[in-house]
Amino acid sequence: MTSALSVAGAPVSASHGAVVVTMAGEADEEEWARFVDGQPDATGYHSWGWRRVFARAFGHESFYLLAKESGRVVGVLPLVFVKSALFGRSLTSMAFVNYGGVLTDSPDAAHQLVAEARHLAERLECPHVELRHLGRRFPELPCREHKVTMLLPLKSGMWEALDRKVRNQVRKAQKSELSAERGGAELLEDFYAVFARNMRDLGTPVYSRALFHQVLQEFPSRAAIHVVRRGVQPIAAALTFETGGRVEVPWASSIRDFNALCPNHLLYWHIIETAVERGCQLMDFGRSTPNEGTFKFKEQWGAQAVPLHWEYVLVKGGELPMIAAGNPKYRLMVEAWKRLPLSIASWIGPGIVSGIP
Repeated sequence: MTSALSVAGAPVSASHGAVVVTMAGEADEEEWARFVDGQPDATGYHSWGWRRVFARAFGHESFYLLAKESGRVVGVLPLVFVKSALFGRSLTSMAFVNYGGVLTDSPDAAHQLVAEARHLAERLECPHVELRHLGRRFPELPCREHKVTMLLPLKSGMWEALDRKVRNQVRKAQKSELSAERGGAELLEDFYAVFARNMRDLGTPVYSRALFHQVLQEFPSRAAIHVVRRGVQPIAAALTFETGGRVEVPWASSIRDFNALCPNHLLYWHIIETAVERGCQLMDFGRSTPNEGTFKFKEQWGAQAVPLHWEYVLVKGGELPMIAAGNPKYRLMVEAWKRLPLSIASWIGPGIVSGIP
């Protein structure tokens, strides 16, 4: 594959002074990885493997922009192109996860990467580019700060550092003879049974099983599944993803019928305990809406809220996009979804949610 960037035959590789921006192809994977691995601000979602995950799980095409100066990589920007009959077209870094965006310490490269992303969006007929950053990168761009991620430093002796109420709820789960285990693909069916049920109960279309299968296959040493059981029945589960000394929980669920037994508390304690044993120094509880239920659950563990900055290049102006269950126009759809039989929700859900980046 050529590294010259083209869409529908239109060349879009660009040179801006000393910085040259091109489309990274398969031959550039090793060079991309070396750059990302050397950047302290890189997230796990800058890894090249996510390109294969989204292609295999959803069929989405990704466009990975590479900035070079004097032949040396100075910046990257991974973008996922989503084309949906229901929700339109979007170009997102990174779709379906919390982070991504521009990765560079060169202001010139940063602005050239964004300029090329805009040109790419125009060619793909996308109304906007969404850049998901931890910190504010481009003050001139409109930004949404509607979500936070919850971070907890990890160390030995975490049990004593927990709030007494949290410890009591973990003990309650243990006294209820719930058990927890960590594994890989062999636990996928248990994870998905819990995840699909919980998403239906929340009124949210569920991702396909293929997404999680591809994550586990692409990142066998970094992704893991944690399952809490009552007897043999899985009642809470999570998929974790490690980057360096950071462990993240991008997907977690429990079956609400068992909430009184505190399976979520045992699940997260098991993740924390395992992460400390594996040498992780930071736990990312994942994305939350401030002051909602999941936010308060994560806050009781001592996790601190860090605002996420989703910055937008609006190709044709207009309002910022808002495709989320919290959008009032989707309220009736959410309530109707909760009443669907689980088998039907699990069948039609993946085709819908794959179009929501």
